[in-house]
Amino acid sequence: MQAVAPLACPSCGSERLYKDGLRYLGNGETVQRWLCRVCGYRFSLENRKSYNNCQTNSQTDAHQKVKLLVEAEKALEKRAAGAAEQAADVKGKIIEYCFHMKKQGYSDVTIRLHRTALKVLAERGANLFNPESIKEVIAKQNWSENRRRNVINAYDSFVKYIGLTWEKPFCKARTQKIPFVPSEAELDALIAGSNRKLACFLQMLKETAMRCGEAKRLKWTDIDFERGIIRLNEPEKGSLPRMWKVSSKLIGMLNTLPRKSLRVFGDGPINSLKTMFFKTRRNLAFKLQNPRLLSISFHTFRHWKATMLYHQTKDIYYVKQFLGHKELRNTEIYINIERTLFEPSGNDEFIVKVAETPEEVKALLEVGFDYVCQKDGLIFLRKRK
Repeated sequence: MQAVAPLACPSCGSERLYKDGLRYLGNGETVQRWLCRVCGYRFSLENRKSYNNCQTNSQTDAHQKVKLLVEAEKALEKRAAGAAEQAADVKGKIIEYCFHMKKQGYSDVTIRLHRTALKVLAERGANLFNPESIKEVIAKQNWSENRRRNVINAYDSFVKYIGLTWEKPFCKARTQKIPFVPSEAELDALIAGSNRKLACFLQMLKETAMRCGEAKRLKWTDIDFERGIIRLNEPEKGSLPRMWKVSSKLIGMLNTLPRKSLRVFGDGPINSLKTMFFKTRRNLAFKLQNPRLLSISFHTFRHWKATMLYHQTKDIYYVKQFLGHKELRNTEIYINIERTLFEPSGNDEFIVKVAETPEEVKALLEVGFDYVCQKDGLIFLRKRK
């Protein structure tokens, strides 16, 4: 004999009920109405059998819901564990790849750029082991063409390392942009408004046109304080090693720095100096009401020095050697910048002088004359009126 389930509220399952009168059916019969004392739900049961079936079905549905919830939670936990395991695999593979680049002789700057590009792709939902996923993520980014090309090249190198193949997305040809060249007064304002360490760093960039990474790696043993000479034997981007004769002002600023490390500007990352520079630049731009200062970066000092050198010497090969470029085409852009910045306004009249001896040539050059040509043993020079 099947047991009869106790009377309970269909809504909350409570057995604490009130009788709430009778319900009159169309056939003249009546059924008892009930009111739940817990949730206030009203109900009536035409017969006990239908109620028992209802109770059984409700209990079955509840058990199924609980079972589905448990299975869903297990699936989520499994997915989360799989995602964590995949993230760990990706992180470990990136570390292996960077160590491989180190063994292959790549520079620290190149390794850092590749590592950053791969991390950005992974953080934005790309699967580094699925090239199609990489293409989808890259296509959604609002990157400049140069940034997009660098990320694609970084992943292309990573793909070759892990043994996969892919078809590189199309990249436009690299376009050379005209760099921003401020006035010397604007650079000096930044130097004067910086703290001791940053001011010395900026003054060194201004006089030597070093890249910021080259200056950051400079050692105390690379500086000849007695003769005022700085030697660079660890250039970046495959540049040539260089030497400079610097001013006594820069030597004096270097002497004020503490010598707590083998490197002049410490062993910390370059980003600490960049953060300090960005803050100083922002404050000075507001204080001096000169928004042009916000366009100045560490590399701007290099552009300014190259432009000034060509203006002073008109010798593009000397500028190339000073910057450490291996190819002249990388230096030729400063010819156009110099001509535009220093083009005279409508004055095409010149004073022409002819020299015969080296002493005469020297005297004319010292007062601003420029060499034009040499003919029949005579040297022709000129200067604008």
